[in-house]
Amino acid sequence: MSTGLRSGQVAEAAGVNIQTLRYYERRGLLAEPERSNGGHRLYGEDAVTALRVIKAARRLGFTLEEVAELLEAGCHRHSRPVAGLQERAAAKLAEVDAKIADLTTIRTALAAAMEAGCDDLTVCAASDCCPIPFTDLAEENRHAEPCC
Repeated sequence: MSTGLRSGQVAEAAGVNIQTLRYYERRGLLAEPERSNGGHRLYGEDAVTALRVIKAARRLGFTLEEVAELLEAGCHRHSRPVAGLQERAAAKLAEVDAKIADLTTIRTALAAAMEAGCDDLTVCAASDCCPIPFTDLAEENRHAEPCC
């Protein structure tokens, strides 16, 4: 392959930096490119598409491991049944909904603390009129911790 896109061109077209491009290559998310006679990496247009897919999946909350699995599932979807985007997106959506619920609870407690004029957590925690649910939050954290 004597023609192709060099690292900087691919990175710019995909909106990533060269270090990210090389990192994804090391992680196996991108195929190792061919080399020019001078030893420069030469990528095809498909590398730009792959980087855009990776970047979009990351913005949707998928980890790099999950992105790798999605890419692998896409490559093998006709040969054997594997969990594809629909199943994984449904699971990620459930995670996002749970995080939103948690953040909504936190927001409500913080807004109530601001409205009540709480200025010292120690004093506020000892007060019966404190709007921050210290006991409830401690109970939730206690249940989340693994037992010894």
